[in-house]
Amino acid sequence: MQTAIATVCLSGTLEEKLQAIAAAQFKGVEIFENDLLSFNGTPTDVRRMVEDLGLVTSVFQPFRDFEGMPEPQRAKVFSRAERKFDVMQELGCDFLMVCSNVSSDSLGGIDRAAADFRELGERAAARGMRVAFEALAWGRHVNDYRDAWEVVRRADHPAVGLVLDSFHILARGTDLTAIRSIPKDKIFLVQMADAPVLSMDYLSWSRHYRCFPGQGELAVDAFMDALQATGFDGLLSLEIFNDRFRAGSARSVAVDGQRSLLFMLDQLQKRTAVPVTGLPVLPPWATCQGVEFVEFAMDERSASAFEHVLTGLGFVKAGTHRSKEVTRWRQGNINIVVNCDKEGFAHSFNITHGPAVCALALRVDDAPATIERALGLLDQPFQQAVGPGELDIPAVRGLGGSLIYFIDRKSGLDRLWDRDFEPIEYSNGDSAEAGLTTFDHLSQSMFYEEMLTWLLFYVSLLDVKKTPVQAVIDPGGVVQSQVVETQDGSFRLVLNASQSRHTQSSRFLTDMFGSGVQHIALATTDIFATVEQLKVNGVELLPIPENYYEDLEARTDLSEEDLSRLQAGDILYDRDGAAEFFQVYTKTLENGFFFEIVERRDYQGFGAANAPIRLAAQTRLAPHPGMPRL
Repeated sequence: MQTAIATVCLSGTLEEKLQAIAAAQFKGVEIFENDLLSFNGTPTDVRRMVEDLGLVTSVFQPFRDFEGMPEPQRAKVFSRAERKFDVMQELGCDFLMVCSNVSSDSLGGIDRAAADFRELGERAAARGMRVAFEALAWGRHVNDYRDAWEVVRRADHPAVGLVLDSFHILARGTDLTAIRSIPKDKIFLVQMADAPVLSMDYLSWSRHYRCFPGQGELAVDAFMDALQATGFDGLLSLEIFNDRFRAGSARSVAVDGQRSLLFMLDQLQKRTAVPVTGLPVLPPWATCQGVEFVEFAMDERSASAFEHVLTGLGFVKAGTHRSKEVTRWRQGNINIVVNCDKEGFAHSFNITHGPAVCALALRVDDAPATIERALGLLDQPFQQAVGPGELDIPAVRGLGGSLIYFIDRKSGLDRLWDRDFEPIEYSNGDSAEAGLTTFDHLSQSMFYEEMLTWLLFYVSLLDVKKTPVQAVIDPGGVVQSQVVETQDGSFRLVLNASQSRHTQSSRFLTDMFGSGVQHIALATTDIFATVEQLKVNGVELLPIPENYYEDLEARTDLSEEDLSRLQAGDILYDRDGAAEFFQVYTKTLENGFFFEIVERRDYQGFGAANAPIRLAAQTRLAPHPGMPRL
């Protein structure tokens, strides 16, 4: 199968787009007409540039408002087509994509359209070229791939084929059964796009919200299964219109595109047990069993204050690194690493970002296979020098330049605490543990343009599911929030981004000079006992307004005693049927970071209804320039 990407997917000039496409290891490119028209040079110059980058111009597109035009418009569209063929010859391209007509002047009728395509096919064939017909979801007379196929079938010309576009088909909810009976040699091009499920007109939906396979909610897998039944092994390309992509880095988006195709085809191959020609063999999705540790990069001043907070939260210093200025703090199954070393990655990270989370370590079933899959998906590997006898833990680059380590039992990497750290003995009298048991979830804040990138990173690498995007109301604007999590909840990650620079997540990006982990949620089995111990330990919790508890009394059947306990502890509450959720927050620490403590009673969500309350409380305590004090 040949893969390609359309230039319309990326930001920048045509030259910048082509360079990004080549760097992402694509071989084919669809030249979008507008990119050519705005290029300061000739089509021959573009051809030379494409060839110098090791690319092939697979498609020139789109050719609009062609079929079904009355005279004299019909003669004009054929004249226009001849001009496009001239351009294509200069480009070194032999394939023109034709979109279904949206003009109010166009006339309906399958036979009329077929006759037009038969003549166009004759003209194309005379120049050694081909044309293919795509049904736009908003086409005036042809908006269904089945009608487009009937036009192609009746045209009955070897130079005339069909384009199948996943967005136009899936957005309309069109039945996929007919795809299976289309001869594969008549499918000249398959264009792939995913999208969130939205209720809006097809044109606006298409022009602004398409995304790469794996980033949206359309039935892309079902589409690919139907396509696989035809034996299709031709040109598979990405055509994405997305405002975030246009605002992002062309190179990053192009890599995302390649990763999305690798991921989609890998999953197709595993579902159908039918090999995909040219696809590298990837290990299966990594099974994530939770977070082994979270590492903070700090200097000595920040570490002193932060370790005081950890002590208040009930953590004890459990070990020191054998060769670095690194300490391990532990409570229950939670490990937090504080790295104050004067050399290496963490030191550089701290200089750039200040005191912040610089690395996560995930427990997986097979660390070597996980890193192999990551590299196959174009994730960036990371290595640094390790001391004698210390473990070399595989890692890739994560959000904001941080690291993600992979630890497993099979390779013995789970022995890092014994191999790399000297234990510190302590007695129960040395600690005031607060009953915290494990990492419940991590929350990462990122630039709006990055969110789809990191969503794809996680869902392609790990065996996780994604939830629909939620809009969370912050006093400074709207935050888009989406969760990736394992089926059993052992790993949960919340991705947050906002277009407003006044939201808490956006301010965090400013404080930290980049994206990263903004807060860590820790689990307890008794929120009331934990809060009582935290107060004894001197931990400052985020104060919640009295109005919240008055409303809680009005909309729940909680007893007066329960409401009083919640209010006394500044504990937020949510319920889903019989399931209950309790959450409390520390005050915001240096660099915009904070901790959350949660108790789940068969509850699967994240207390979304409470998020505006928490955000308003945090804004009151940390007003920013340009924002009023609440």
